Amino acid sequence: MGKVTDAGFVKGFIRMADDGWNLGFHERNGGNLSYRIKEEEVEGIKECFAPAEWKEIGTEVPDLAGEYFLVTGSGKYFRNVSLDPEDTLAIIEVDDAGKMYRIVWGLKNGGRPTSELPTHLMNHEIKKRLTDGRHRVIYHAHPISIVALTFLLPLEDKVFTRELWTTMTECPIVFPAGVGVVPWMVPGGREIAIATSEKMKEYDLVIWAHHGMFASGADFDLTFGLMHTAEKSAEILVKVFSMTDKKRQVMSSADLRKLADEFGVVLPEKFLD
Repeated sequence: MGKVTDAGFVKGFIRMADDGWNLGFHERNGGNLSYRIKEEEVEGIKECFAPAEWKEIGTEVPDLAGEYFLVTGSGKYFRNVSLDPEDTLAIIEVDDAGKMYRIVWGLKNGGRPTSELPTHLMNHEIKKRLTDGRHRVIYHAHPISIVALTFLLPLEDKVFTRELWTTMTECPIVFPAGVGVVPWMVPGGREIAIATSEKMKEYDLVIWAHHGMFASGADFDLTFGLMHTAEKSAEILVKVFSMTDKKRQVMSSADLRKLADEFGVVLPEKFLD
């Protein structure tokens, strides 16, 4: 089994889990991570697979038929991923109809993939379609300041986007499409998976009110950096709000347009009016 954990994408996955734990994004068994494995990566480790029985995903993802994913396990702690990846992680295969999955490696002591698997796979399907397959990572974490802001700000895409953009200059460059916001819903089911995947059609960052945030990206560094940047802006904003209820100065729409021109990014007009 050592061959699987020696694979480059597995090492990148483990590093990202450690980074999230070290930043305090994953209390207890909070958060989850998934990676859509490339064909050549699957071929490099396939001899280590031991397929288990097929189980229902809880949704349908036909565009992911036959794909393999590395995912965190339900109830597993991010702090333990690097210590025992074969216990905390699983590689799963999606069936030819996109309705079932089976574990082919990992979770050696039993268990199942993350309870948010429907949300992960629906987001993967959307991003595979909209990015010509470039996006491969879906990351769910509980960044403290982002969650805190969901108790303070209106749960609206425009409000959160403008506040994060204008709090830290890098934000419009790192996530120029903005951020989406999903109101509080019971996690783990099809309803919240649908709501999140609808937002993912427009954004790479989606906030779950009073819970956490989802990020999508092409690789581990970009996806983690996306989450980290948004959380850092939120942390600054929380500190500002702790000192005053009125900002003395803030970036204007004209400032944001100048920034976009300088860095060659397109900012949606709906966030600039």
